[in-house]
Amino acid sequence: MACPDAAAYRLPAEWEPHAATWLAWPHRRATFLGPFEPIPQAFAQLARLIARHEPVRIIGAEDVLAEPREMLAGVPGVECIAIPTSDSWLRDTGPVFLVRRKEAKGPVPERVAVTWNWNAWGGKYPPWDEDAGVSRGIARHLGLPAFVPGLILEGGAIDTDGEGTLLANERCVVDEQRNPGVDRDAMAAALCEWLCVERVLWVGGELAGDDTDGHIDQLARFVAPGRVLAARQNDTSDPNHASLAANLALLAGLEDARGRRLEVIPVDIPARFSYEGTQLPASHLNFYVANGLVVVPVFGGPTDEPALRVIEQCFPDRRIETFDCTTLVRGRGAIHCVTCDEAGLPA
Repeated sequence: MACPDAAAYRLPAEWEPHAATWLAWPHRRATFLGPFEPIPQAFAQLARLIARHEPVRIIGAEDVLAEPREMLAGVPGVECIAIPTSDSWLRDTGPVFLVRRKEAKGPVPERVAVTWNWNAWGGKYPPWDEDAGVSRGIARHLGLPAFVPGLILEGGAIDTDGEGTLLANERCVVDEQRNPGVDRDAMAAALCEWLCVERVLWVGGELAGDDTDGHIDQLARFVAPGRVLAARQNDTSDPNHASLAANLALLAGLEDARGRRLEVIPVDIPARFSYEGTQLPASHLNFYVANGLVVVPVFGGPTDEPALRVIEQCFPDRRIETFDCTTLVRGRGAIHCVTCDEAGLPA
């Protein structure tokens, strides 16, 4: 299928209305360090929290879905849908939704799904065959047209302001293990064409222990057009210090698709956060914005409260809920990594 018509569609920001939040129920124990038993409990807690604000749709094979059906029985707004998965990181395996522009001409669908290819972050965690079909499975379930770029891109690798600007980390997007032979210019052109954006801002940075090669949702997030929160590590003994400092400086010199110089607000993240000697990518930037809600990862340390204050100031009209991510982060991700927001119908 050809690229979606940029005159008809746009990529909405996460803070715009959602139709639902999707989760993939966890069942692959090898993904997580340490005991697996608390992991489904964490997913159930997250589902209950989000379901107070918008519908939650949980996917998995039929045998996998027996657990959430029991744990979440009677919770309003939660639906289980049989779409088999290899793993539970739906931010990366789910579709990216585009919405119809208000000024679009002619009879075009209100929403479409862009369904990127998948190879488990450059072939790191085989097998991934079930996850390779998840995005198209969700599009089929919703009855949405699916646009198939034929390239690999993970949802956690991009972030948008809803006004034509895309943030992306070159390290995990321009990658021979993902898209061999596709250079930065070609990838930028593909992102603009398939996601109907006008400008790609390439940034950097990485977190020790992050097996995604630097997903943007750990490093820098739009909170409004022209405004970005960015991870900072002031502890010079932490391996993340230098790369995050360089990323902050890079972000401060960028302009968005409307010609605005970015306002960059630093958010300190936990230093040397580890599990049994393995450093993990603990970041408060892995928050999730739902209808009337922001769910913020906390890790039981001194950076929790300052990060919350910054995020509260950015979303004054939403309820701010903390979520203890000391369990989820043992899978090297957090709230944003396990959620996939389904864009709502345009107003």
